[in-house]
Amino acid sequence: MNWLWFGLGLLLVLVTVTSVLFTLVLPRQPVGIERMTLLVNRVVRLVFVALSRLVKSYEAKDAILAPTAPVALIAQLLFWAASLVVGFGLMLVAGGHSLADGLQQSLTALFTVGAVHIGGREDPGIDIAVGATWVVIVALQIAYLPALYSSYNKREGLVALLESRAGDPAWGPELLARHQLVGIVDTLPELYAAWEEWAADVAESHTTYPVLLLFRSPEPWLSWMIGLLAVLDAGAMHLALAPDAAPSQARLCLRMGFTLMNRIAESLGWEVDRDPDPDGPIQLAFVEFEQAVAMLDSYGFPMERTAEEAWPDFRGWRVNYETVAYRLADRLTAPPAPWSGSRRHVRTGVVEPRRPPQRRPGGGQPFTYERPQVVIPARGRRATKPVAGDQS
Repeated sequence: MNWLWFGLGLLLVLVTVTSVLFTLVLPRQPVGIERMTLLVNRVVRLVFVALSRLVKSYEAKDAILAPTAPVALIAQLLFWAASLVVGFGLMLVAGGHSLADGLQQSLTALFTVGAVHIGGREDPGIDIAVGATWVVIVALQIAYLPALYSSYNKREGLVALLESRAGDPAWGPELLARHQLVGIVDTLPELYAAWEEWAADVAESHTTYPVLLLFRSPEPWLSWMIGLLAVLDAGAMHLALAPDAAPSQARLCLRMGFTLMNRIAESLGWEVDRDPDPDGPIQLAFVEFEQAVAMLDSYGFPMERTAEEAWPDFRGWRVNYETVAYRLADRLTAPPAPWSGSRRHVRTGVVEPRRPPQRRPGGGQPFTYERPQVVIPARGRRATKPVAGDQS
């Protein structure tokens, strides 16, 4: 027996089994060998991103990207199967089989629980081990799926509720404006508290099960990443514009929100500045903030400061999450909402949230749904102007 071949095969099998256990059984952030599945997820994501570049509209891109997570789960299972076939095949080679016969027998035993032998010297111990190992992996994968979809449903429930509060796609100033327009500013503390708890749940689930990052929202213009960014921006604006009246829940929500982003970024292997300079620069321009403040003022949102006075505090909050938020939004190909950065794979301009008109019984024109308005950013000396439909 060639102990070198047997040792290499056994090592590959043990590494694969370890990856399976840490991915499906042990709830913790992947490190070391456990990060093997992240490579599979990355390859699948890149394939779907490349396919999505063939279409122009964001809705079409979202439709192409939607199957990424299910395909990644299947690819992950096939990756483990291939690793086991090669590992046990090398162990059979050590027992006298040729490489081709060893791999063929290992593949056959994998899907027949060791019940079929294709010829050559029999090795029932390895044949049965191959089949039994695969049966256990499939059983664990079946048990793994309910945990994934439970976490997915918990994530998307609050995102769906945000559609009526912050628009689609969601935007922080729009969230504050809508609450003022319908007279429900008093519900903002409960909103911030709910999103603080939500952020804690997502931080745990999405670092434990990284494939959840590939699951997209059921609707194209909804996104958990954009929703979280909108809530954080709303909380930062609330605290900056009305520091005495703003609820303390906004501060807690902000801290848990950027903690979530940092943990996900670190799980992806990104470098994160845990203590950024509160006076440091941000990509969002003051003029954009000033325009949003003017909008809130026109709706009567209660403010204690001007835009100039509030800007240092707002910037001090946003510097904690802007860089990571923009990078995550780009990686996830999230809807190009205002204040969410650029997208390498989306040629559509910034999409403003759609706000339904306030109508009362007894009058008014019927409301016709229109997709969110696309705003193509200015280039050179050309002025920015709204354009109906995608201009890709």
